[in-house]
Amino acid sequence: MARPLPQPSPAGGAARAGHLRAAARRSDRSGCPCSRIPGGLRGPPPPQPPSPRSGGQSAGAGPRGPLGVVVSPWGTRSAGPLPSGRRQRRARAAPPPELRQPRTLTSVSRRHGLARTPVPPAGQRGSRLLAMGPLSARLLMQRGRPKSDRLGKIRSLDLSGLKLLSEHLDPKLLSRLTQLQELDLSNNQLETLPANLGLSHLRILRCANNQLGDVTALCQFPQLEELSLEGNPFLTVSDNLKVSFLLPKLRKVNGKDASSTSSQVESLNRELTSRVTAHWEKFMATRSPEEEAEKAQADFVKSAVRNVRYGPESLSEFTQWRVQMISEALVASGGTQVHETGIPERPSKATAAQEPRARPMALKRSGDVSLSLSPSKRGCPSPPAHVEGSPMGSDGSQPALDLEPLHFLQCHSKNNSPRDLETQLWACAFEPAWEEGQAGATSQTVATCGGEAVCVIDCQTGIVLHKYKAPGEEFFSVAWTALTVVTQAGHKKRWSVLAAAGLRGLVRLLHVRAGFCCGVIRAHKKAIATLCFSPTHETHLFTASYDKRIILWDVGVPNHDYEFQASQLLTLDAASIPLRLCPVASCPEAYLLAGCEGGCCCWDVRLDQPQKRRVCEVEFVFSEGSEAPGRRVDGLAFVNEDVVASKGNSLGTICLWSWSQTWVGRGKQSTLAVVVLARLQWSPTKLAYFSLSTCPDEGIVLCGDEEGNVWVYDVRHILTQQPPLPAAPQAPTQILKWPQPWALGQMVTKTMVNTVVANPTFTYLTALTDSNIVAIWKRP
Repeated sequence: MARPLPQPSPAGGAARAGHLRAAARRSDRSGCPCSRIPGGLRGPPPPQPPSPRSGGQSAGAGPRGPLGVVVSPWGTRSAGPLPSGRRQRRARAAPPPELRQPRTLTSVSRRHGLARTPVPPAGQRGSRLLAMGPLSARLLMQRGRPKSDRLGKIRSLDLSGLKLLSEHLDPKLLSRLTQLQELDLSNNQLETLPANLGLSHLRILRCANNQLGDVTALCQFPQLEELSLEGNPFLTVSDNLKVSFLLPKLRKVNGKDASSTSSQVESLNRELTSRVTAHWEKFMATRSPEEEAEKAQADFVKSAVRNVRYGPESLSEFTQWRVQMISEALVASGGTQVHETGIPERPSKATAAQEPRARPMALKRSGDVSLSLSPSKRGCPSPPAHVEGSPMGSDGSQPALDLEPLHFLQCHSKNNSPRDLETQLWACAFEPAWEEGQAGATSQTVATCGGEAVCVIDCQTGIVLHKYKAPGEEFFSVAWTALTVVTQAGHKKRWSVLAAAGLRGLVRLLHVRAGFCCGVIRAHKKAIATLCFSPTHETHLFTASYDKRIILWDVGVPNHDYEFQASQLLTLDAASIPLRLCPVASCPEAYLLAGCEGGCCCWDVRLDQPQKRRVCEVEFVFSEGSEAPGRRVDGLAFVNEDVVASKGNSLGTICLWSWSQTWVGRGKQSTLAVVVLARLQWSPTKLAYFSLSTCPDEGIVLCGDEEGNVWVYDVRHILTQQPPLPAAPQAPTQILKWPQPWALGQMVTKTMVNTVVANPTFTYLTALTDSNIVAIWKRP
């Protein structure tokens, strides 16, 4: 989300951006004339990070790839120095090589770095002379501890870095390690684990940096307490849940406490058991007594797997796996086993460490807080949001949309503090459902950004599926794409990749489901205001920066080592800071619109043109008779293939205008008056940077305001009216009032909603606030 940059004061650098913005807003609300920010701006925007030293790299940075792509070990600072000022942090030295191990997104408190999975250096963890040969008893005795001439006395065995394949793990040989408690298989090439290794006493297993694609073989280690699976790119969040289910004594996963995931698995199991049981009763009621029982039971299992659904799409593999297990157990018991079927018994110590379940919304992840509504709303369904105003349609009225508050999450807290109600959240985007292959289809998974964190949330359950943190960063924008990756074995995999960018001018490319950062693009020397992927080219990414440039990148497809090799295709120069990017819906390969501090501009982005650096083609004028471009445009989105919604050019209104009718009158003009179709009534605030969004399939326009409200417009009836349209601004279809959730024992009565986004089917609506709250509504 874009913000203008402050000018440094003569006395020194600007203070940290988030604190200044928050202080400015508090001052503005208090009405103090001496502290009010002039011009209606909501506080100074983020300070610009200074340029890296010419010809060098920042401390601790790894080797630089082509065109600014940084490939450095996780935990290494690959950005330039932090902004100067009173809140400046000391630069952190690069960690020693032995600490530069890849880390996953599944842990909240882990320090995250910015790069690909490193390959262990030659000579690490043993000789490479034995790397290509099969395992032998002699090798096991050489690498085992304590030293012994009998395999049955070895308790710890290090087989890391030997380039072992799955077929090298000989069960007959390894089963002789009858007392083995610790096994290190890291940094090999294992795709699976044999199912009969016979290591019944194993307590610690390290399998980091392999090619594992399945975890069900881990059930052969019932005593396992610690497990490491980092750096296995084909394992997903569903595999993490399977691990928790299969290993009841597991205490740590990837070095972090496993009780939170265990709690989540038990919650999912209860819900799935309930749904399978209900499906059993419904299914058996439709069967005739004469039907063969064995066939009916087999049909039930298939029907349950096909029809019982719960949770996000990213957990579908786990939920279907569990549904099949629950269904088979239910059939085997004749329909009498209906309570938490097949859940392994957890040790009492692990149970005691779990979060209490009396809360209206369970704690989803350590450090992430679910806020509750007022006590009067806890025991009953939330009422439909309050409606103010009615649209001036042809029939004189428009029915309000039925939306209920569902979740209020505090998941971007600085240092995971539940007292953080100041971190500002700026942008969110729903993950498209790539697998469905249907235009406009999306999952219920949304990515949010703000402060130093990017979160991926399931809207149905409120579970924070992943969290990525970059200390020293402030994220302003996120965008999704899907890439087809070819594995070392020649298999094709479809990856959902999330791009995130902000203050430091870097684009992080996150493989969310596998849980690691694939790479970093050093895109700009100043902060990135916003970014978006091309709707027609999955690898083409636009980035817009405070350096008044928009760059089109081809991020490419990750190679076998999961590295991105990005290349720069175009540079677009702007006269002012670009705040919002929007490819033209009817011709996204040809033209790009941008809302800027100085107005709305358009560029020719056709790649068959020779110029690789281009200036603005046209600036749009929103006031009739004006010869100069309009004011700041901080909201921009297409309602359909022709109609554009824009905000910021006139106070208290959102403008709907026609791209085709405007563009047809262009000629050779450099400024062009837009053809306005209608104006929508919005908040009269003078504050800026409230971003709008649209649901083209539903004809919906959304925008937040300074009071915590969400303005909802159903504009289909407006766009179908015959001209001339009413001159007065059209009232919103409804206004969702801020539900005032509770946090820290007190009600959050007021906040600012910076951005509002809904999935294309308008099933879920997500709003991001100025007070570290992600609010989710659902349409029943």
